[in-house]
Amino acid sequence: MFAYFLCFLLIWFLCWWKRDKLKIEKLSDKYVFITGCDTGFGNLAAKVLDIDGFWVLAGCLTEEGAQDLKKKTSSRLKTIPLDITKSDSIKNATDQIKMEVGNRGLWGLINNAGIAGILCPTDWLRIEHFRRPIEVNLLGPIEVTLKLLPLIKKARGRIVNVSSVLGRIALCGGGYFPSKFGMEAFNDSLRRDMKSFGINISCIEPGIFETKLTDCSLQRQEKQRLWDNLPPDVKKQYGEDFLIQSDTKQEKLVKKLSSTDLSLVVWCMEHALTAKYPRTRYSAGIDAKLLWIPMTYLPTFAADYLLAKDAVIDLNAV
Repeated sequence: MFAYFLCFLLIWFLCWWKRDKLKIEKLSDKYVFITGCDTGFGNLAAKVLDIDGFWVLAGCLTEEGAQDLKKKTSSRLKTIPLDITKSDSIKNATDQIKMEVGNRGLWGLINNAGIAGILCPTDWLRIEHFRRPIEVNLLGPIEVTLKLLPLIKKARGRIVNVSSVLGRIALCGGGYFPSKFGMEAFNDSLRRDMKSFGINISCIEPGIFETKLTDCSLQRQEKQRLWDNLPPDVKKQYGEDFLIQSDTKQEKLVKKLSSTDLSLVVWCMEHALTAKYPRTRYSAGIDAKLLWIPMTYLPTFAADYLLAKDAVIDLNAV
């Protein structure tokens, strides 16, 4: 009986693998819009999809980022100024996209732009420390999606939402984790709502990668400013060595788990746009597959224990 079960699993995997490899055709007549193309995942994705033959529309926050991207891509790629926290900027970007795609519609939207915000104990923070990451990582992508849905419906296209494995498990205080939990919920509801229109919705959940989001030096400076302005009684509650210990723990975690290979995430974006049958969810990075996602299935007390005792770092010390 066990042998039959193994044979069934093998046949199922081979069928899934073959189906997963099937690709769509005629990429050269399809338009894709990517947010957050100044650096990181978005920047690399714009270059890769440009090479693939897509007409890439790259949303850039800065003129410097836009000019640098233009120098490294073909004439097909167009940059579009975009600040996803401002409705006027989103409207202007939408108008430019409509002019570019014409009657073809928009094949792909990659909601990639994001920031980390400050990651530290909740009672150190003010409401604006939560508001900014939620505006950039959640409300901005939602507004961009709402504006572009008519164009995506016309093309019966794809939407790719970049979330995070930390949209499944929150490590500390700050607006980053609520924003990513919210993106997971938005992605799921959007996927179900758009299914009848033939629109595929995919969610990418990267692990820890070396980007501006994981720059420990920036986090250290921000946390130091917060610490310096804390009331004396709060500092006493945490202890004078808390900040140093917290920074050391964060830096060890990033150093041991982070990957420099951004192409792992970009491959997920590429597959979601080019596969005949895109996946519903993609996880990128060994830490995502073997640590963070499995941890979300543990009982709450077990996950809390592992995180509180720094066992996550110890498990990866080899």
